[in-house]
Amino acid sequence: MSVDAAPARILVADDQELNRDLLSRRLRADGHRVDLAEDGPRALAMLEGAPYDLVLLDIMMPGMDGYDVLARIKASEALRHLPVVMVSALDETESVVRCLELGADDYLTKPFNAVVLRARVGASLARKWLHDREQLYARSLARELEIGREIQQGFLPPACPVLPGWQIAARFEPARSVAGDFYDAYVLPGGHVALVVADVCDKGVGAALYMALFRSLLRALAVQAALQRRPDDAILAEVTAHTSDYIATVHDRANMFATAFFAILDPADGRIRYVNAGHDPPFLAGAAGAPRRLGATGPALGLVAGAHYAVGTDTIEPGELLLAYTDGVTDARTADGSGFSEERVEAILRESGPAAGAGESAAAGGRAGRLLERIAAAVTAYAGSGERFDDATMLAVVRSSCAVPAS
Repeated sequence: MSVDAAPARILVADDQELNRDLLSRRLRADGHRVDLAEDGPRALAMLEGAPYDLVLLDIMMPGMDGYDVLARIKASEALRHLPVVMVSALDETESVVRCLELGADDYLTKPFNAVVLRARVGASLARKWLHDREQLYARSLARELEIGREIQQGFLPPACPVLPGWQIAARFEPARSVAGDFYDAYVLPGGHVALVVADVCDKGVGAALYMALFRSLLRALAVQAALQRRPDDAILAEVTAHTSDYIATVHDRANMFATAFFAILDPADGRIRYVNAGHDPPFLAGAAGAPRRLGATGPALGLVAGAHYAVGTDTIEPGELLLAYTDGVTDARTADGSGFSEERVEAILRESGPAAGAGESAAAGGRAGRLLERIAAAVTAYAGSGERFDDATMLAVVRSSCAVPAS
């Protein structure tokens, strides 16, 4: 059965019983189910009470005429996509134009021509069913993206590690349903803590798929190396090189890469060893003085095979914090295109006081969580609540001023 021959439920609204009878007989002969309304209020009540595929609406009705009924249909969120064919003895350009301006799909004049009626009804129904299929596809796609978002959330740690004398907090805000950003924070075999913030190139589903691949490679290889009692420097250099080579050789045709900050923290003494693979340099900030930056030690992961990654070393002293983030934070833009900037992030860090003592709740995120909330609020206030330009991810690590060494 073709689309225009498929049966439909049609409402005929006309104050003349003869016209209602004539239209209903011809529509039923084509296999459609037909309901009848004798005036405008009755037609609207029936439309609110049952689903219809098409309305044949007479213009000249007493009380509420067809123009008023059409205007109410098109003003309704639930009915606005319902096709309406206006029916009238008037064959005037002004009447046709008014109906089309109000949102009518077509116009039919009396007396009815059976061939024209069938053609107008068929065309209107075809447009309606095409819209229905588009809506069904859109809902299906939205559901698939929601499933993808739920799966991607599963790749992020359900909670950051809780360590005596330390506070670790993260914030992940995708620009779309799924994202190319990710962070990771977990305790390696041996007690040291792995920290990752990364940003896969591009956006949307493709970036999200590679996000899962990058994250899984980094974590699996790091845990395996730690189980082999490899030193932190070797873990960082080897894991980043192996991950980069895998992407660059196995998935070279996709031209995908990721910038990443990958660090291993020794919670006993605050020593942090890291690889910065082309990522925005994280801040290391203390209670006083300018924050220092942990700059690049190698190219983005997957950009080129055979890349070498040097390992940087620093120490998070008592009272200091580490802040790593993706460029969705600093590149958040106002309507005129100006970005939030690193300078604003640094200003917030300078205004942050020294870390509290060891008694502050690490599980609640403490100073680390409050810092991320403050930056996120500043970004929102700066860029507004409109659609996000890019994913925004942050990870903060704070060493309390009276840190308790890990056992």
